[in-house]
Amino acid sequence: MSKPTTKIRKKRQKRSVPKGVVHIHSSFNNTIITITDEKGAVLSWASSGSAGFKGSRKSTPYAAQIAAEKAVNVCKDFGMSSVEVIIKGIGGGRESAIRALQGSGISVASIKDETGIPHNGCRPKKARRV
Repeated sequence: MSKPTTKIRKKRQKRSVPKGVVHIHSSFNNTIITITDEKGAVLSWASSGSAGFKGSRKSTPYAAQIAAEKAVNVCKDFGMSSVEVIIKGIGGGRESAIRALQGSGISVASIKDETGIPHNGCRPKKARRV
């Protein structure tokens, strides 16, 4: 009977990423924060749902703030110091997520709004009657 072979694995190096891009997707139901390097490789992400909020509390600005802090804590291990922010969507967590980024010690270089605006494409949903 032969001996079981052990695999030799290389130790992963912690790479240093001084600049990054923060993508904030804010809908009426949830806020998703993704932090990438300049090439677009994802370093960390968090959402209001992954931060522990369920139901209608996911769409609150406080939930977006907690999710942004959660995503930034992972990126500080990469040595990130400045970011560019790209926002999509019209939800309630837009501004509070940016404030959480600025309050965490990472400098925000620029803020860009890429919210999609229809140029009379699809017909909109019928109006809600509340």
